[in-house]
Amino acid sequence: MSILDHSIKDINELLHKKEISVSDLVDQSIKRINEVDGKVQAFLTIDEENARNKAKELDGKVGDNPLFGIPAGFKDNIITKNLRTTCASKMLENFDPIYNATVIEKLNETNTVTIGKLNMDEFAMGSTTETSAFKITKNPWDLDRVPGGSSGGSAAAVASGQVPFALGTDTGGSIRQPAAFCGVVGMKPTYGRVSRYGLVAFASSLDQAGPITRTVEDNAIVLQAIAGLDPNDSTTVNKEVPNYAAGLTGDIKGLKIAVPKEYLGEGVSEASRESVLAALKVLEGLGATWEEVSLPHSQYGVATYYLLASSEASANLARFDGVRYGYRTPNPKNLMELYKKSRSEGFGDEVKRRIMLGTFALSSGFYDAYYKKAQQVRTLIKQDFDDVFSKYDVIIGPTTPTPAYKIGEVIDDPVTMYVRDLLTIPVNLAGLPGISVPCGFTEGLPLGLQIIGKHFDEQTIYRVAHVYEQATNFHQQKPQL
Repeated sequence: MSILDHSIKDINELLHKKEISVSDLVDQSIKRINEVDGKVQAFLTIDEENARNKAKELDGKVGDNPLFGIPAGFKDNIITKNLRTTCASKMLENFDPIYNATVIEKLNETNTVTIGKLNMDEFAMGSTTETSAFKITKNPWDLDRVPGGSSGGSAAAVASGQVPFALGTDTGGSIRQPAAFCGVVGMKPTYGRVSRYGLVAFASSLDQAGPITRTVEDNAIVLQAIAGLDPNDSTTVNKEVPNYAAGLTGDIKGLKIAVPKEYLGEGVSEASRESVLAALKVLEGLGATWEEVSLPHSQYGVATYYLLASSEASANLARFDGVRYGYRTPNPKNLMELYKKSRSEGFGDEVKRRIMLGTFALSSGFYDAYYKKAQQVRTLIKQDFDDVFSKYDVIIGPTTPTPAYKIGEVIDDPVTMYVRDLLTIPVNLAGLPGISVPCGFTEGLPLGLQIIGKHFDEQTIYRVAHVYEQATNFHQQKPQL
């Protein structure tokens, strides 16, 4: 058993007892990457020299933070100073940032060790990690299948034991869906709980960074470290960050669970449905109660999301024009050709598709019919959640309608690919927190249970997820690479 197979809390205890050093941890991480990443293809950049130097600095010291000396990987749309940040796009192939994202600064304060940057769908647009300009990440449970996306590299790296935790970003399910496909724990925090400063923007009203880990307690530890008010991000909220790990009391007696009938209906596989019903039975046995409810406007979530997210992407990606930074076409004849060729050569098909959809939705004559209407439906989706949360503590359903699909199965059919995000998207539209935890297997592939909470009530989500995790053993199973 590798040291990295232990929980973050257990690794911290081993460091405190001086049974291992930070250099041992980094050695194990690099060794594991060398052993398996040729198959998994999770990392885009490995910062081995700096990781080993930082480990030597920390050796012999004792940190008062549970993340002290823990190796970590970061999705490649999170800005890292002097460490290449590409968004898995030719457009930013040679971009070396001059500052850190706030989440990286916060983790640096805890003395985590950056191992490298992880593959993703280009500019976080996709649900399979197949739209990356550089490589296709594989699912560690079955190398013929996708790890999910857009944070597929982050989930695959954690699931395959290369790092104890990783950060991803979630715009419409991009942390929770790959966590479900790879059999790990992924948390999308409340919008405003974690700073977006230094995240390369896709859709600014939806994006949130969050942790991917092997256990719920590890996840709680990482979120506490990265959450909080940031003067560099006006959308962060000045709310006290609880000690999430301390709130894992093991008690859910009297907890009221809502189960939306839409989340167990058409399009959801029998295996996903059965795993959720089995999970509810476990939670019932621990003192919770559940009832079926309705979220009637969730059926419009996918259409609403793709109009709004694409519109915001169209605006956010306008800065990549071949002039200031990023890819520039060689030898353009004039300024117009510089813009056209730099963008058409620098962006991949999925990014172009969304830019064009968003530009259309924002254009004169179509704005009211599409963008404005989508914003109105977004409000109705949020009101549905508000109504349910006035009577219940959490909402539970499957994270994804099916387990991971085969590489190449949906990439050429974007509408089918978009529709498979129907269970995660409404959470982002409403700005709510949601977690995916392993809840079973079908034909050797993991399934995920999604637990959704009230705004800024990550504590209750963690408590429910932890109780369920402790009552089952799905999180202890690891892929055999």
